[in-house]
Amino acid sequence: MKEEKEIVIEFKGVTKAYKLYKNDKERFKSIFSKKAKYKKKIAVNDLSFQIRKGEAVALLGRNGAGKSTILKMITGVAYPSSGEIIVNGRVSALLELTAGFDPEFTGRENIYFRGQLLGISDDEIKKMEPEIVEFADLEDYIDQPVRTYSSGMKARLGFAINVNIKPEILIVDEALSVGDSEFKRKCTAKINEIVGEKDVTFLFVTHSTSVAKDFCKRGLVMRQGKLLFDSDIGEAIDYYHQILQEDAPKKKRKGIFEQ
Repeated sequence: MKEEKEIVIEFKGVTKAYKLYKNDKERFKSIFSKKAKYKKKIAVNDLSFQIRKGEAVALLGRNGAGKSTILKMITGVAYPSSGEIIVNGRVSALLELTAGFDPEFTGRENIYFRGQLLGISDDEIKKMEPEIVEFADLEDYIDQPVRTYSSGMKARLGFAINVNIKPEILIVDEALSVGDSEFKRKCTAKINEIVGEKDVTFLFVTHSTSVAKDFCKRGLVMRQGKLLFDSDIGEAIDYYHQILQEDAPKKKRKGIFEQ
């Protein structure tokens, strides 16, 4: 009997609710009073699942399904309203690639700054630095302040840092479209290399089912904050296409009524 690997990500009955205020006045009012008017939005609804070490899993679903909220809670950017989330391992997230840089620091200094934010020691970062610098391919700009970078250059540096810090859990949210075609190929090759390592766990959010199939062996299908289907990636993609077809007539009818 094959021994199952340890669980590295687990959601136990997780719900995430947001308060949507009509305007800034009501939002400000909520700081001092419970009478401020708001609409409650359930982004994730009583969600439970487990991901084991070394799994490559795709999160599939239309916009508003709760996929990005799940990633934010795994990375600690957002917290659940109820339920429990367990994450075991160093997480590298390719979400907002340009976030977390100090504009006055150089690219090289920001490598250390970002590493420290991720809980990596300076000695570890020093060993990773040459590989990060080479991958980013920013030439002399690596020693210039990040405020002088274009958005594309910052994204290249962000990607280079996140894929070269030896992650135990790699999270990607539609981040494979960084830079020019040559750099995109390099990014895709690097992701493939990381996913190929047996103990690295990979969680991928994309609207492209063909890309999901290339990288992942398991799929979770989400709709309106709920998990509908959890299976082999091929079956998950078939199910996802099925619900897209089911939703299409509803969307069309809604458009007619709104005219």
